[in-house]
Amino acid sequence: MNGKRILLIVGGGIAAYKACELVRLIRKQGGSVRCVLTAGGAQFVTPMTLAALSEQQVHTSLWDLKDEAEMGHIQLSREADLVVVCPATADLLAKMAAGLADDLATTLLLATDKPVLAAPAMNVRMWRHAATRRNVERLRADGVTVLEPDEGEMACGEYGPGRLPEPEAIVAAIRLKLAPAGKLAGRHILVTAGPTHEAIDPVRVIANRSSGKQGFAIAGALAAAGADVTLVAGPVNLSTPTGVTRIDVETAAQMKDAVERALPAEAAVLVAAVADWTVEPAGSKLKKRDGPPKLGWAENPDILAGLAGHSKRPRLLVGFAAETDDVVASAEAKRARKGCDWIVANDVSGDVMGGDDNSVHLVTADGVEHWERAPKEEIARRLADRIGDALA
Repeated sequence: MNGKRILLIVGGGIAAYKACELVRLIRKQGGSVRCVLTAGGAQFVTPMTLAALSEQQVHTSLWDLKDEAEMGHIQLSREADLVVVCPATADLLAKMAAGLADDLATTLLLATDKPVLAAPAMNVRMWRHAATRRNVERLRADGVTVLEPDEGEMACGEYGPGRLPEPEAIVAAIRLKLAPAGKLAGRHILVTAGPTHEAIDPVRVIANRSSGKQGFAIAGALAAAGADVTLVAGPVNLSTPTGVTRIDVETAAQMKDAVERALPAEAAVLVAAVADWTVEPAGSKLKKRDGPPKLGWAENPDILAGLAGHSKRPRLLVGFAAETDDVVASAEAKRARKGCDWIVANDVSGDVMGGDDNSVHLVTADGVEHWERAPKEEIARRLADRIGDALA
């Protein structure tokens, strides 16, 4: 971040104290920070604190006679390399989405021509409210990077998504935003990851051993290469990669719907281990005393084949094949059967599902490439690089 200029807008929430650590980390990595403190933010941190940490004047009012005589809000909005809103409260997000300009922070956000990154923090119910979801969707459509909040216990005593991401994670997102454009810059890529769960009754599911690690690593590598990544994730306990928009689902049908809603995309990488079969779940818990249940099996939708024949088919369609026998031959047959461009095949007879390493075979129309065993992050970077070449 050497020489990069960050304009930091501190919103009014208990998480505002973490903005102080964010200033310190940015400066430690060579960036400079100018702070705008909202009236709400000033209830939690003081201008003196931010001024001492940033070694710059802290701006608080649209009506500062000296600053505004020089059109200070216009200058502030234009001289930064990146505008960061931290914490981005529900109120601030709503004002940003509506284009309101009733104080210094919202006025410069409306006047800026620089990229904007928002780190949300609010009560879980506020984050999940339909109005906030609409506002976040609107902002992302407008080009604002809105990070996913962390999940955990909150100051109000409730638990769930809504915690401010840790300052280190916000700094990583800032670095990604400021990085030179990669070969996938501006391209929308869709990724699926993890297992799906199909309910048998209210407490039991049909599942598999997929950890989601490889799919999440691929989503992160694509984002690092500049892509606009939508990650549709099955039920896994993994953090959202920096710069990635995440949609959580549980069943194969939900994953199919989320994938289709995320179109159009220039490429789709379907890593998820989708359950082939589903059943009509019982309305109450099945009892052992009633004997083995008779399950009425039905085939789940084939997401990969469906995308291959979709009117909005991605230009590059990549599937994954987790096999235990005849890995390459099975993958070649799957590529032909599904109608996709590439298949990434791997042998899952060992500890691959849940492990940190992988060894894959890339099957394309030109033949088969055998990639040596490596950390899943390295496999992801290599695949992202190949996708960048293919879309160039």
